[in-house]
Amino acid sequence: MAKQRILSGVQPTGNLHLGNYLGAIRNWVEGQHQYDNFFCVVDLHAITVPHNPATLAQDTYTIAALYLACGIDLSNSTIFVQSHISAHSELAWLLNCITPLNWLTDMIQFKEKAVKQGENVGVGLLDYPVLMAADILLYDADKVPVGEDQKQHLELTRDLVDSFNHKFAKPNQPVLKKPDPLIRAEGARVMSLTDGTKKMSKSDPSELSRINLLDPPDVIQNKIKRCKTDPVRGLVFDDPDRPECHNLLTLYMLLSGQTKAAVAAECQDMGWGQFKPLLTETAITHLQPIQAKYQEIMADPGYLDSVLRDGQEKAGAIANATLLRVKDALGYSRLPVV
Repeated sequence: MAKQRILSGVQPTGNLHLGNYLGAIRNWVEGQHQYDNFFCVVDLHAITVPHNPATLAQDTYTIAALYLACGIDLSNSTIFVQSHISAHSELAWLLNCITPLNWLTDMIQFKEKAVKQGENVGVGLLDYPVLMAADILLYDADKVPVGEDQKQHLELTRDLVDSFNHKFAKPNQPVLKKPDPLIRAEGARVMSLTDGTKKMSKSDPSELSRINLLDPPDVIQNKIKRCKTDPVRGLVFDDPDRPECHNLLTLYMLLSGQTKAAVAAECQDMGWGQFKPLLTETAITHLQPIQAKYQEIMADPGYLDSVLRDGQEKAGAIANATLLRVKDALGYSRLPVV
């Protein structure tokens, strides 16, 4: 029986942090042998907000290298760059033409990000859920790993599948496959080091809010030393009045590989002066092999180029076949093969 297919990706905007890793990439690694995996660097999405053209290409390579350094296995997975396959942009346009505008203006993330950008908000920020739908649908994905904040976008994808198949598919012959969400509750939302009520984010202006996967040990130590805590002695999970305590214990649990019960028992009588060095040592130890593997990969750019070239070829063949299916259903012409 063929494995189910998964599609997911990360934007090349800044360095990957523990939220990206623990909430997404480590889960990809742990489950990758169960699925046929397609992991892309979604660089088209990166320009929906102001970006630095001078660093976009290098940031793209950094993310691809970190996928490998974190343990993505090429025998089970395909790694590619979104913009290397033009079918993503073309399918997004075709889907735009059947997407009601109010579906996009109702998106919570658009409303939140549009407020930050003010009058200069671009159409791309409004429209990127349609591009995200194209990313998923091109590969006939069965499942999409998403956090709680992306569930609304996946629902839009599923609605677009229903709408397209209803309008353009033949009876019992769907053109597009409807994907299901793959949500891991534990550790799915890693919160900021400076505010335990907000998600850890690359867009946060404060570097102290996150631990990046490539942060050296002294930087990790400083960030944890300065992270927000509370004056209460004794550390516990799930106290709504102590969000930072819950977040830091969760980080320790995930990085140490212990159970929630074991961490609760170990830390119940600790003060922050005892716990922070423990978390620091655990984070540094966990990230060291990832950083070493990353440096090894980046020292051989020809290898990374070959991985992305192979990914472009394999992913492109599937994406272009889906695009042709969609264009045929919409009634577009094809030149005869000579």
